[in-house]
Amino acid sequence: MPEFHDSAVSPAPPEEVWKALYDPRRFPEWWEGIETVESGDAAGGEAPYTAFPDGYPDFPMAQILRTDHDGRKAVISCLVSDLRFEWRLAPEGTGTRIDVDVEIPEQEAARLATQRDLIAASIRKLAAVAAVA
Repeated sequence: MPEFHDSAVSPAPPEEVWKALYDPRRFPEWWEGIETVESGDAAGGEAPYTAFPDGYPDFPMAQILRTDHDGRKAVISCLVSDLRFEWRLAPEGTGTRIDVDVEIPEQEAARLATQRDLIAASIRKLAAVAAVA
């Protein structure tokens, strides 16, 4: 299974980064490639939502967001393509270290380079968005 890791440091405290990470409605602010999001009803630590990629308003991508606030972890699983994104936050000085691990199933392996580029831009944008909150 193809996978990769990326990280960034935000000058924002973990609570501010968490606010942008745990709320799918805020993903279009920082997640490259996501144009809009429709949220579902959260239940038991899971929040279903639908992401619509940039330029594809008729291509809904069902997702599940699982959060662990105490561990400052959010896991996003795409129910269409089976991509999995595990985001973790940790205090670093007065800011926050943001780590993400991405797993891509073999049948989606051709998307590895594109996902690596999108996540590299997204993690840095998340760090910046949280810093101005």
